[in-house]
Amino acid sequence: MTGVMTGPKQLPLDLGHRSAMGEDDFLVVPGNADAVAWLDSWPDWPAPALVLFGPSGSGKSHLAQIWRARSRASLIGPEDLTVEDVPELLRPMRAVVLDRAQEVAGDPQRERALFHLYNAAKEVNGHLLLLAQNAPINWVLRLPDLRSRLLAAPAVGMAAPDDALLMAVLVKLFADRQIRVGQDVIEWLMTRTERSFDNARRVVDRLDRAALAAKRPITVPFCRAVLDTDAGAGG
Repeated sequence: MTGVMTGPKQLPLDLGHRSAMGEDDFLVVPGNADAVAWLDSWPDWPAPALVLFGPSGSGKSHLAQIWRARSRASLIGPEDLTVEDVPELLRPMRAVVLDRAQEVAGDPQRERALFHLYNAAKEVNGHLLLLAQNAPINWVLRLPDLRSRLLAAPAVGMAAPDDALLMAVLVKLFADRQIRVGQDVIEWLMTRTERSFDNARRVVDRLDRAALAAKRPITVPFCRAVLDTDAGAGG
């Protein structure tokens, strides 16, 4: 028998959908609220660069997509960094997202290119959003001038969800859609799907659409049928 899952009640803030910078749905929770606030404050950053760091699943890429929609920034990786290409990287919108920024460390050419990109952004009042697994203080940078600039830039950590928070997020996402699910559904999803906020949102949306189409309640067997079919189609 399927009951109603009310979920953990001790969470410190409302976990409702919030439109970060008016561009896309992003679930604001304690682990990413500081990062969202920093991106909301753009372009009034105290330095040309902002570093968002955290493990996979913490939502860095999603936030970067939202910021790109507002700033029209280009997206590059360490492999795209060369001194010769720096002027072109800042055209036309003077904004760049550098993914996997920590991989620049230890490569003299890429470090020099990032140093020039930082200086060029400063000269034209542009901005760089650096995404990384850890904070710049932990990067082994060989170029002292680059290290000093990155350490002076704001760096904001983002946390991957722990089990209690992710369970509460799933409950909230279903409740926002007026969907009644059992605790067994939440527990099954916790053990069978990727542990990230973005994936939780995608899974709830997928199950909601499938349940509406099939006119069936969301149960563990239904989740298994829908998600296993999706996994098979993807493979």
